[in-house]
Amino acid sequence: MFGQCAWFRALAPEHQALVLAQSRAETHEAGDVIARRLAPSEYWIGVHRGLLKLAIFNASGRGCTFSGVPSGGWFGEGSVIKRELRKYEVVAVQRSIVLFVPVDTFHALLDTSLPFTRFVIHQLNNRMGEFIASIQNSRLLDVDARVAQALAQLFNPALYPDTCPSLAISQEELGMLVGVSRQRINQALQQLEKLGVLRLAYNQIEVVDLAALARVGIEQI
Repeated sequence: MFGQCAWFRALAPEHQALVLAQSRAETHEAGDVIARRLAPSEYWIGVHRGLLKLAIFNASGRGCTFSGVPSGGWFGEGSVIKRELRKYEVVAVQRSIVLFVPVDTFHALLDTSLPFTRFVIHQLNNRMGEFIASIQNSRLLDVDARVAQALAQLFNPALYPDTCPSLAISQEELGMLVGVSRQRINQALQQLEKLGVLRLAYNQIEVVDLAALARVGIEQI
């Protein structure tokens, strides 16, 4: 599983052995809480297969989703570096195989592996850009554009290199990421299909033109 990760393949053999000896993989079903908000950040987390969301919820159950993380994505390096409490819930949107690198292993790599340090710097930079875009989109864009931008983020090759042009995701799952109803997601996807930027199938979205998808709604900003 780790052999599919570009950062792992860049490691020296002794560092690869360290990761394999101390890390683990788990299978989680849709709806499982994988990591709790305000719990210690004990692991750097990756998605081997599936889809997770990073979100917060208040006492009444109202939630706010920061990001979706598809196959190939890694997240949480900021909190792991600072050894701080996690700032969000990590929830499986669909059945997922999740990878866990312990915090001490992460720091050992950060201290001794230049390729890993370089990867983490790029990861932090790209993640910051994604979060800024997410806040901007949620405040300034209409629902159709928010759906387009949420999809475009899932295909960001810098953060999610394993995402293929066709993504296995239901309208309900996409609604969980965007924060709107399945019915409204359906309307937005139909509109985006008319624009020619994607094609729809059962529980499947194929992006036809990623650049055009990422431009949807930009004129509203």
